[in-house]
Amino acid sequence: MAAGKEIRGKIKSVENTKKITKAMEMVAASKMRKAQDRMRAARPYSERIRAIAANLGQANPEYTHAFMKTNEAKAVGVIVVTTDKGLCGGMNTNVLRAVTAKLREEQSAGNSVDAVAIGNKGLAFLNRVGARVVSHVTQLGDTPHLDKLIGPVKVLLDQYAEGKLSAVYLSYTRFINTMRQESVVEQLLPLKAESLKSEGKSHSWDYIYEPDAQSVIDELLVRYVESLVYQAVAENMASEQSARMVAMKAATDNAGNVINELKLVYNKTRQAGITKELSEIVAGAAAATGE
Repeated sequence: MAAGKEIRGKIKSVENTKKITKAMEMVAASKMRKAQDRMRAARPYSERIRAIAANLGQANPEYTHAFMKTNEAKAVGVIVVTTDKGLCGGMNTNVLRAVTAKLREEQSAGNSVDAVAIGNKGLAFLNRVGARVVSHVTQLGDTPHLDKLIGPVKVLLDQYAEGKLSAVYLSYTRFINTMRQESVVEQLLPLKAESLKSEGKSHSWDYIYEPDAQSVIDELLVRYVESLVYQAVAENMASEQSARMVAMKAATDNAGNVINELKLVYNKTRQAGITKELSEIVAGAAAATGE
């Protein structure tokens, strides 16, 4: 019964794997709820700061911030947001496929690309394809902190403000619902006028500025861009936990199917062994009786 012993060993191994994937599924479900709450909590701030930036822009049409100007440089920046860990299905693969398409598009247009990687998976991918990584941040944990994101992202923001980049793109996985996440590549800079419009409001606002209008608008638009990056990271983390929960549930179900198949094979092997032994006993008894 050497074959039966080997099959029992495989069943035990798959059962242990099933316990691990089940535990990871439950952990991901717990983290997913917290990540979704964090993501939804950040949305009102982004919407409010966008509305204020729109009102300030309309109140001072004579001043145009550097983030709203179009540069003629032959270079672009790409911020790639991925996860630090794997086991989350095809989430990272999908967003990196979109980044690859964007890199090819820019290179075919004759533009060089400067990249910022947020997450281990994106950093490893950019290094593997030979992209120029100007800064990166990894090991963000389960909670994104804006102070860790500002430094790496500021490299591209400063380059755009100096006119060295013609555009900055933000690539991440947008959270739709638990079962669906969408990989997107959005234009971060230059800021589009329509993205800063106050919807449903035709009137303009008048403000009293301290110290002056330019300083206030400059600081506010930088905060607005930072809030967009933070929101993208929060969406990506919510997507990560959702994708991991779904992937681990699928792995647990598949492990159960494999266990059932192995048990069936084991039972067939055991039954064949018993039948063979009975046949040998009957044959031996018949031979003894014939003598």
